[in-house]
Amino acid sequence: MLRFLKTSFNSSQLNIVLLIIRIAVGSFMLSHGIPKLMKFFSTGDITFSDPLGVGTIPSLIMAISAEVFCSIFVILGLGTRIAVIPLIITMLVAVKFVHANDPFGKKELALMYLTVYLLLIVAGSGKYSFDQWLLNRQKKDDALNNANTQKI
Repeated sequence: MLRFLKTSFNSSQLNIVLLIIRIAVGSFMLSHGIPKLMKFFSTGDITFSDPLGVGTIPSLIMAISAEVFCSIFVILGLGTRIAVIPLIITMLVAVKFVHANDPFGKKELALMYLTVYLLLIVAGSGKYSFDQWLLNRQKKDDALNNANTQKI
């Protein structure tokens, strides 16, 4: 019973949880971004909020870029810490501008996404990611280059 009260953690479990969080949150956000992408390519008039005053189309493009493309990077664990920055900004805009006058219930989802993105910017993508694969590959290349340099 007391083992559930321990504050230490197993790094393997943490890496699996980071993988699950990345896949889940990235997929959930895609469900918001893909309809916006379809709206962008539709033949009808495009209506979208312009909370930053840059125009409807630029606002929609920024939202699509974050919610679709950055979410794909988060799912893959590729440049995760960089990819969550536009997502954090998008969620802040949603909370502070789009839902500014709405009750907390309307802001809650954006705040939950924001919380998870803050976790990912601090924790990174974890062991099971393309970030880690690229890092391991770079370390191997560096070791090979060092070994070849020492032979000469």
